[in-house]
Amino acid sequence: MFEKLEQIKKRYDELNQLLSTPEIINNQEQYRKLSIEQGDLSSIVEKFNTFDSIQKQMAEAKEIIENEDDKEMIAMAEAELNDLQQQHKALEQDLKLLLIPKDPEDKKSAIMEIRAGTGGDEACLFAGDLIRMYFKFAEQKKWKIDPLNSHPQGRGGYKEMSFMVNGSNAYGTLKFEAGVHRVQRVPETETSGRLHTSAASVAVLPEAEEVEVEIDPNELKIDVYRSSGPGGQSVNTTDSAVRVTHIPSGLVVTCQDEKSQHKNRAKALKVLRARLYEKVREEEHAKQAAERRSMVSTGDRSAKIRTFNFPQNRVTDHRINLTLYKLDKILEGDLNELIEQLQMADRAEKLKFVSSK
Repeated sequence: MFEKLEQIKKRYDELNQLLSTPEIINNQEQYRKLSIEQGDLSSIVEKFNTFDSIQKQMAEAKEIIENEDDKEMIAMAEAELNDLQQQHKALEQDLKLLLIPKDPEDKKSAIMEIRAGTGGDEACLFAGDLIRMYFKFAEQKKWKIDPLNSHPQGRGGYKEMSFMVNGSNAYGTLKFEAGVHRVQRVPETETSGRLHTSAASVAVLPEAEEVEVEIDPNELKIDVYRSSGPGGQSVNTTDSAVRVTHIPSGLVVTCQDEKSQHKNRAKALKVLRARLYEKVREEEHAKQAAERRSMVSTGDRSAKIRTFNFPQNRVTDHRINLTLYKLDKILEGDLNELIEQLQMADRAEKLKFVSSK
């Protein structure tokens, strides 16, 4: 660990020198890139300097205890050493956490895809509840929502919907929401008061830039048609809806929320790019799975991750065995506690891996 920290400190000093040279100052793109790297390393270097200083103070206190004859001086040194040892232990833990490799995708915007699963109309209504929950959460975070494609089912339900969440760290915050969400409640149409169980799936993808995923136009099949609303009725008089098929992978993306065919095509390509990028990431994660498997982010979109129980006002996340009795608040976008607990569990899992290396 300390060898790694020394390398980081050396790189930080190099960056400080580079950022003061005229060549870098006059190159805005390079200056921005190096400034971000310097900012990412600064907190680690600051803590490591404090850690190093405490180690020196501990050595001085031990020397006094071993060589001093004055009992009062020895007692003061022992008290100081005890305090320094506690600080040392806490800083060592902090440094281990800071050395956990960061997912470079975390800072990106996210694409969310929510689909009704088993449960018929009730599943569509639950999908609508999840969509509104994420919209409210995004509003609290001051992120911008950009709808991409939707299939409303009436009464506030959705067969499926995809949307872009534009904002810093959107993907890193929302990525643990991916999986199957289950709901237990008495539907409005149920006259006998029987509890029903329905489900909806959530996919979360990092936005992919064109430079990260190159799509050959010759490998695309693009169809245009008239967009439709609930019940299949046409909501547009022109062929503005777009269906893009990526022939090599078989992936199909549709987009109809814009009135412009050009805008729908651009959005569909954005989703396709994200899906292709995620496909590559999933293959990489599969290779790493034998070395480190995370209980929080399994990568399995079919895994049941959370249950919403309406009669008990309860939400349970099955990955970390967390139960909160505030379903009503969570559906209003109060997701902070859930997400923070998932992030902490993921960090703890990664910390075990870092500590064992």
